[in-house]
Amino acid sequence: MRKEKFEQLAGQRTFAAVGFDQRRKPTRRHEFLRTMNRIMPWAELIRLVDPYYPKQNGPGRPTKPLLWMLKLYFLQIWFHLSDPQTEEIMHDSHAVQEFLGLDLGRDAPPDETTICRFRHLLEEHELGKRILEIVNRRLERAGLRVHDGTIVDATIIHAPTSRKNEEGKPSPEMGSTKKANQWHYGMKVHVGVDVETKIVHSVEVTAANVHDSQVIGQLLHGKETEVYGDKAYAGQEGAIQAAAPGAKSFILHRGRRGHPLAWWQEKLNRLWNSTRSRVEHVFGLLKHRLGWRKVRFRGLKKNAEYAYAAVACVNLYQHRGRLLEYLEGGSPELCFG
Repeated sequence: MRKEKFEQLAGQRTFAAVGFDQRRKPTRRHEFLRTMNRIMPWAELIRLVDPYYPKQNGPGRPTKPLLWMLKLYFLQIWFHLSDPQTEEIMHDSHAVQEFLGLDLGRDAPPDETTICRFRHLLEEHELGKRILEIVNRRLERAGLRVHDGTIVDATIIHAPTSRKNEEGKPSPEMGSTKKANQWHYGMKVHVGVDVETKIVHSVEVTAANVHDSQVIGQLLHGKETEVYGDKAYAGQEGAIQAAAPGAKSFILHRGRRGHPLAWWQEKLNRLWNSTRSRVEHVFGLLKHRLGWRKVRFRGLKKNAEYAYAAVACVNLYQHRGRLLEYLEGGSPELCFG
């Protein structure tokens, strides 16, 4: 899609939108949204969703521009917003109106029901994984490709334990696990992360009671020569070889009761952990920058679709500086393709 089509969606702004902006100071939200608006592969995302997006046929309530709906979907992820909060922020925030190209003097913004239905559309057609693939292809065009080393790890996303619902029990798809002598209820997000670039290339979502090692095969792309992981993956050399025949295991050694680690094993653990710990940067962005510490929806399927899109946002945010440098080189493919 060419640049003119994007500009046409925004149109001319009314005096109400521009008349009082002369002394407005750009905020951090302004700068963040301007950066993400520039590096997001909007044209590819539109091509992905457009076949499933309802078209306006005859009289009736007009459909909202698909670009608006995509931007609102990612806005919810970036700022951890519910559907009602997303509707409100369109009216409250000048930065969001600028990001959308929304003029309240002329345009009718989507309501919370429309926002909710669009998210259900993406979930129904399971587009989350394809969104992650589109983002990773954009990074690859900018020179940020996935190499032959992978770090595997998992993090817990908590779920409410309340029984005040129709079933009278917590969500049946979630599970409990013990970590650091504390019990946690919820789900796990398992990731495969590139050693060099920290790009997440694989994501799996399970209940929290599924052991980390059970999904290691799904987290490898198959061309690895090195696989790093913490002690939860000890003893999984066979699964690693089955998924990536050329890979060498750098899984941390784990001692047993009455059989502590030898000095050389502890030394190797410290050496390998300096590389393995890079995956924690990804989880830090996921939980602190995007605020995803608790499940957003009921059930694993909806949260899995959210996980793919959230991880795609993490990949972009990590390398926003490199993408902006590439854009300044004037590549029309990256700007609009």
